[in-house]
Amino acid sequence: MWLLLILFVLLLVIGMPIAFVIGISGGGYFLINDEIPWTVLVQRVVAQTQSFAFLAVPFFLFAGNLMNETGITKHLLSLARLLTRKMYGGTAQVNVVLSTLMGGVSGSACADAGMEIRILGPDMDRLGYPKGYTCSLTCLTSLITATIPPSLGLILYGFVGEVSIGQLFAAGLLPGMLMCFALMGTVTLTCRKNGYDVPKSDVKWFTLKELGENLKSSIWALMFPIILIVGIRFGVFTPSEAGAFAVVYSIAVGVFVYKELTLKSFIQSLKNAVIDTGAIIFIIALSGIFSYALTYGNVPKIMSSFLIGITDNPQIMVLIMLGFLFITGMLVDSNVNILLLTPIFLPVVTELGINPVHFGVCMMTIVTMGCMTPPVGTAIYIVCGIHKTSIQDYIKYSLPFFGAVLLEVIILVFIPQITMFIPNLLYR
Repeated sequence: MWLLLILFVLLLVIGMPIAFVIGISGGGYFLINDEIPWTVLVQRVVAQTQSFAFLAVPFFLFAGNLMNETGITKHLLSLARLLTRKMYGGTAQVNVVLSTLMGGVSGSACADAGMEIRILGPDMDRLGYPKGYTCSLTCLTSLITATIPPSLGLILYGFVGEVSIGQLFAAGLLPGMLMCFALMGTVTLTCRKNGYDVPKSDVKWFTLKELGENLKSSIWALMFPIILIVGIRFGVFTPSEAGAFAVVYSIAVGVFVYKELTLKSFIQSLKNAVIDTGAIIFIIALSGIFSYALTYGNVPKIMSSFLIGITDNPQIMVLIMLGFLFITGMLVDSNVNILLLTPIFLPVVTELGINPVHFGVCMMTIVTMGCMTPPVGTAIYIVCGIHKTSIQDYIKYSLPFFGAVLLEVIILVFIPQITMFIPNLLYR
């Protein structure tokens, strides 16, 4: 088993693509273990993808790409501007609110961050926000998509851990809103302190008429996560069928409501979805080898005994696991963390009586934060590359936002009723 771990770390350090790191290190364990026939290696690669629930992943990826081409973003941006126009740091507040609204559309933190930096970055530059502040805010607000459905991370967690995806979707709503308020409060404090984007005295709060008009044009996007949760809960469709519904819904909205989805944008969305799905399924397939090697080596049981030996306090145990996930998130892709660590941590969680749905929401927030932390953070390089900002500037301005998110996660750990309120209401 030590060869497996040493090979994994060594290949990771030399910069090999993560899918090959997983496959080669897992294959190395098969090579030195004569008890396992080589046919099992091939079987694990194939079997890892043979799940009906996994069909939700490519469908939701395609739906997210389609929705970014339908004109929904433009209407949500208008609503976000209306809601925040009287606040300190108005455009920065738009960034937070738009991420919250887009969480039910894109399902991907990296896609959300890339889209928002292109839309809001130039305006924030014009209003005097430092580039590092703009990039750090855009990255950290995109973290809201980790919990608001349809979150790709929650789908993968449910798929690997055999946890109800419907309950995970329902559980993510309130934590997503709580993160929105935490980040909006942080924006207010930092903008007041530094004098960014002070609201003009002649600007008034929105009227009910203005709010009604904006809600009317944005309702198709706002209703989407609600339709998914209610549809899955009452058996209208399974999570996989919900993904297919999401694709049909996106096309219908783009063609018949906003009339902005063209054949060219449809084909481009399909290409992007195929590329994204191919990358994820390749990692998932090869993770079957690695996961089998871990299970055969009894690592989950050893890890479970070790962790329970540290403490039997459920909250402290969750904080320890989340701390470990935060560190690994700096080094390993978030999807890989979900695939490899979920089977190890879930036995510990269930043995201590922690609801796996509650743990899944906390885990997805911390794991997805890996996209926002160097040296591997994908969202950092996307946002800083587009906005031409150094990583040092990003880190300098990101600390208050990281603090707000970590405080929110700690609150969730000690008050699980926030996470479980809606699932307990719907799934009695």
